[in-house]
Amino acid sequence: MLKIVTIVGARPQFIKAATVSRVIRSRSNIEEIIVHTGQHFDENMSGIFFKEMDIPHPAYNLQIESLPHGAMTGRMLEGIEKILVDENPDWVLVYGDTNSTLAGALAASKLHIKLAHVEAGLRSYNMHMPEEVNRIITDRLSSLLLCPSDLSIRNLKSEGYDNFSVQIANSGDVMFDASIFYSKLSKKPGWLKSLSLSDNFVLATVHRAENTEDPHRLSEIIRALNTINESIPVILPLHPRTKKIIDASEINLDFNSVDPVGYLEMIYLLKNCEYVLSDSGGLQKEAYFFKKSCLILREETEWKELVEHGPNQIVGAEYDRIINAASNIDVSLGYDQQFYGDGFAAEKVVDCLQFYI
Repeated sequence: MLKIVTIVGARPQFIKAATVSRVIRSRSNIEEIIVHTGQHFDENMSGIFFKEMDIPHPAYNLQIESLPHGAMTGRMLEGIEKILVDENPDWVLVYGDTNSTLAGALAASKLHIKLAHVEAGLRSYNMHMPEEVNRIITDRLSSLLLCPSDLSIRNLKSEGYDNFSVQIANSGDVMFDASIFYSKLSKKPGWLKSLSLSDNFVLATVHRAENTEDPHRLSEIIRALNTINESIPVILPLHPRTKKIIDASEINLDFNSVDPVGYLEMIYLLKNCEYVLSDSGGLQKEAYFFKKSCLILREETEWKELVEHGPNQIVGAEYDRIINAASNIDVSLGYDQQFYGDGFAAEKVVDCLQFYI
């Protein structure tokens, strides 16, 4: 019996893990134990969330949240280490680039347990991003690097990973699998009708500290969204922390802001919007899955293939750049390439876990 401990700490990681867990549960010779660190408290992650998304409830919940990076990672490392000693798994499986990912990687490495990293090889080359630090360290500690694209494999090879004792595989992107599976379950938000919108709208998200904690960047982004809203309605699901900053800065919103939405509602919005503006790493890629262009409200991206081939553009936080890009979107560009696999990434992940043990 192959035993896997999966470490998750945020809603996107649960969605990725659910996609892989469905494959694991179909194979009688694998046992999976899910550990929730509690990193991201999310009101949408209720019992309904697990039921609707067909996600197994975690066997452990460390309930570690709302701490500085060092304290959070340290407490997670302590808690995960105890679980790994008790469970003695064959693999520790981690996803993405959160502090939970790093803590799981460190715990596995210290205990000499094989570590598999899903979404390996991504690079933004911005070392001011905690996520970049987390993903680089996790890659280096891993025994199995499961890459979502050819570019992520090239990134690893350029860093000398051919010389390391590690297995590298292009599994494809499990979030592409998830987009296919959950697309048929997408939910129209109840508030959408009350906004009295026409059929066309633009979807925006702003949450990264580099934007929300910089008054100039945030005001420029909001000013651009206000201008875009004059031509086509803008919908901005607004995180409470961002809303608090906007209110404190007395920045005026001339468009529709709503409470944060669940994943199934986000899929509906992606499927039905005209295009996307976002500083989210995940959403810029998910926009591509649903054949929507994304204007990236950052100065770099870890999903460079989407910029190089046309669908997405980096526009930063400058009003003129955002408005010029929004005025010249070509929605026909670049959707015919399978950058992220064929929709069977989860099967390939599990096959690799079984093969490389």
